[in-house]
Amino acid sequence: MTTTDVAAQVAADELTLNELGYQRELARGFKTFDNFAISATIINVLAGVFSAFGFGMLAGGPRVLIFGWIAVSVLVLAVGAAMAEIASAYPTSGALYYASARLAKRNKAAWSWYTGWLNFAGQIGGTAATDFAAATFLQAWISMQWPSYTATLHKTVLIAAGLLVLHGLLNTFAVRTVGTINRISVWWLLGGVMIIAATLAFAPSHHQPLNYAGAFVNNTGFRNGLYGGLLGLLVTSWTYTGFDGSFHMSEETQGAATSAPKGITQSIRFSAIFGLVLVLALVYASQNWKTESSASVPPAQILVDAVGLTGAKLLLLFPVVALLFCGLANMTSNSRQIWAFSRDGAIPGSGLWHRLSPRTRTPVAAVWLAAGCAVVLTIPGWWNNTAFTAIVSVNVVGLFTAYGIPILLRLRLGDEFQAGPWNLGAKGRPIALLAVVWILLSNILFMLPQSSPITAHDFNYAPIALAVVLAIATVWWFVSARRTFHGPRSTITPEQAVIDPDLM
Repeated sequence: MTTTDVAAQVAADELTLNELGYQRELARGFKTFDNFAISATIINVLAGVFSAFGFGMLAGGPRVLIFGWIAVSVLVLAVGAAMAEIASAYPTSGALYYASARLAKRNKAAWSWYTGWLNFAGQIGGTAATDFAAATFLQAWISMQWPSYTATLHKTVLIAAGLLVLHGLLNTFAVRTVGTINRISVWWLLGGVMIIAATLAFAPSHHQPLNYAGAFVNNTGFRNGLYGGLLGLLVTSWTYTGFDGSFHMSEETQGAATSAPKGITQSIRFSAIFGLVLVLALVYASQNWKTESSASVPPAQILVDAVGLTGAKLLLLFPVVALLFCGLANMTSNSRQIWAFSRDGAIPGSGLWHRLSPRTRTPVAAVWLAAGCAVVLTIPGWWNNTAFTAIVSVNVVGLFTAYGIPILLRLRLGDEFQAGPWNLGAKGRPIALLAVVWILLSNILFMLPQSSPITAHDFNYAPIALAVVLAIATVWWFVSARRTFHGPRSTITPEQAVIDPDLM
């Protein structure tokens, strides 16, 4: 696009944002590929598959890992497409909570409030979980390189906290670099998957037979195979979180009404294809499923058994670096949601969190709130990894519930929904219905016991953690917020409804 075309596009975006009630404050430096890149980086198939693969080896085995990946990818694409249609209609940084307010027929502020807080909790959990996983895999690599090194919970927490600070610094002082890193990360994901898959296809002396894809394993401790297999679907569900990042970056994206929806759907398609390639490579390169599934980091053990220690160390660098990219993108998206929620007065100290850096026109204060809250979430991991995992499980349940609320409201609105330029036409309502059904089912699965016998150490605390988040939001709503929070509030005045040339 020429400079004139870009200026015209930004002017059109400005007009759309004004019609939604906001004066533009953020600089629109993201193009369509950049918007796609942030969601693809947050979904991050290298990080998701490697961090959850071990659980899938126990819950369903090859059959659920492969065919479950295909089925859940289709279902998540339905969720993404339904969200994309809404993003096209309301391309704002507030994203889900803004859409809930606009789509609700009654109690608009309450719908917006709960959507926003579920989104906030889910994103904080995702930021913390990603850097905690990065710390875990980084230590696994260090242990392979230097066998005398001993990984501990304390070290994991300290490394995770350090990574969160690093990502906060990058989002503060190297904003343009962050955009470049997000673009690089897509090629890193693509290259990493293909190199790992090619190596696992040609290097091992032995591969599993073709019919191994139908092998079923249930080592969850539950006798019911169907239940064990359903739990295995969580591997794919865990991977597909964070594609709302494209929605949250709307106010920084050129042509947001079409670029953001494309970013959402294309990032899911990209992840579906390359995630399946990676899953197939790991399954067929497995040398001893039983012993590898019981290793501390199962996919790392598959690499060691398949290509040897030196090759495994080189290949494991791809998911380690991918996790670092993912954590950075998570924090970027997280800070935009905080900034937008603060713009509408929904967070204590909103005036502070809504401030923009005069140098970069980015929400630096919101970045550090995201980093600080994520550090707090990692602290329970100092004593108990299970407690930490329970807290960050709110990442998936919180995010997908926040995804589901505006989609459900769009269904209830029926023909009154005014679609944007990117829309599903007559397919919109059935796809939205499928999305809501899958969100409900997957949320139930995430809150059910995931291993037996059920002990204090193995108990799934996700329902308790989610209940705590909802209880806090509910108490706060009835004590104060229902009188002070009225949903998204317009920042437009007649004098302000012009384009600021400094933001061009």
